[in-house]
Amino acid sequence: MMSYEVIHAFGGTAYFLFAVLFLWISRVPRTNAGPGWWAASIATALVARIILFFFLPSEQPALVIAVYVAFNVLEKPLLLTGLVRFLELDTRVVYFWLAAVMAEAWIAIGLLAGWHDLIRASVYSMVNSGLLACAAWFAIYRIRDYPRVPMRILAVSSVLLSLHWLTGPTLSHFSVAYFKNVFLIGTVLVTTQYFALVAAVLLLFQRRLMASEATALDLAFHDPLTGLNNKRYMSTLFEQALLLATRPHHVVALLYIDLDNFKPINDTAGHAIGDEVLKTVAARLRENTRSTDICVRIGGDEFVVICTQLDNEEQALEIGNKILKKIMAEIEIDGQRYALGASIGIGLYPRHGDNLNELMKCADSAMYIVKRNGKNRCGIYQA
Repeated sequence: MMSYEVIHAFGGTAYFLFAVLFLWISRVPRTNAGPGWWAASIATALVARIILFFFLPSEQPALVIAVYVAFNVLEKPLLLTGLVRFLELDTRVVYFWLAAVMAEAWIAIGLLAGWHDLIRASVYSMVNSGLLACAAWFAIYRIRDYPRVPMRILAVSSVLLSLHWLTGPTLSHFSVAYFKNVFLIGTVLVTTQYFALVAAVLLLFQRRLMASEATALDLAFHDPLTGLNNKRYMSTLFEQALLLATRPHHVVALLYIDLDNFKPINDTAGHAIGDEVLKTVAARLRENTRSTDICVRIGGDEFVVICTQLDNEEQALEIGNKILKKIMAEIEIDGQRYALGASIGIGLYPRHGDNLNELMKCADSAMYIVKRNGKNRCGIYQA
C-alpha cells in the first residue's frame, strides 16, 4: 500500500509535468486553444493537491477540504472548455461554468452553515460526476474524427472518474480503508485522462506533419497548372520506369511532345484561355496513357510521356499517333473552338540510350526533325 505522502508526491509531480507540457504545446503554431485550457485545468488540480497535502493537518480540516474540493470543481469546466475547443464542438460552455459556480456556492454555504459532510458533498460530487460524464460523451461522439485509441482511453477514464466522484465522498465517509485509497484511485484516473489528451494532441501533430509532407511532395513533383508530374518527378521516377522493362525485348519509349499553334492562341485569346488549353491537353494525355506510364509537363507547351513495358518499337509509334490524334481534336472553351497540332519525337530504351538525358536528347532531336518536315507527325529518332 502506497503511503499518503508518496501518492501526493506522485500525483503532484505528474500534474506539474502535464501542466508544463500542455503550456508548451499551446505555444506551437496553428495549435487550437484546447491545450491551453488543459494547462489551466491540471494546474488547478495541482494547486488543490498542494493545499490538501500541506494544510490538511491544520486545526481547520473542514476549511482545507472545502478549498481542495473547490479547486477540483474549477478543474472540470476548464477541462471541458478545452475539450470543446480541441474537438471543435458546437457546444455552449457557459452551462459547464454555471454548474461549477452552483457547486462552488454550495460548498461555501455548506461550510459557513456547518452542514454535514455528506450534505456538502451531495451537490459538488454530482456536478463533478456530470461534467466528467460530458467529457466521456464528447470523446465518444468525436472518436471517428480524432485518434481513436486516446479517445477511447479518455472516454473510459472519464466514466470511471465520474463514478469515482459520484460514490467516493459517501464511501470514504463510511469506510476508513476506502478513504486511504480514494486519492490513489483519483490520481491514477486523472493521470490516465490527461495522458490520453496528450496522446491525442501528439497524434494530431503527427497527422499534420504527414499531411504537410504529402503536400510538399505534391508541390515538388507536380505541375501546379495542369496537375501532371513535373521534370523533377520524371528524373526521380525514370529509374523505376526502367525497372519495369525487365523482361527480354521490353521497350521503354520517351515521347517528347511540343504543341504546334499554341503560341498564336495564347497571344490572341489571352493567357487565361492558353492555360485552359494546356489543362485540356494534359487531361487528354492522362486519358490516353496507362497507369504505368508517366505524363510530364516540362515547361511552356512542352510535354513528355514515358511509356513502359512496350512489346516492340512499333507500339511506341502507335501510342504517339494516338496521342497526336487526341491533341489535334478541337478544343472548345467558352463557346470558342481552338485547333492545335503537335510535333512528337520518340527516343527508345535501350536502343537510343540507357539513361534519361540520352533519351531526352534523342527524342528532342527527333521532334525538331518532325517540325522541320511539316509538323503534326510522330517520328522515332534515327541515329
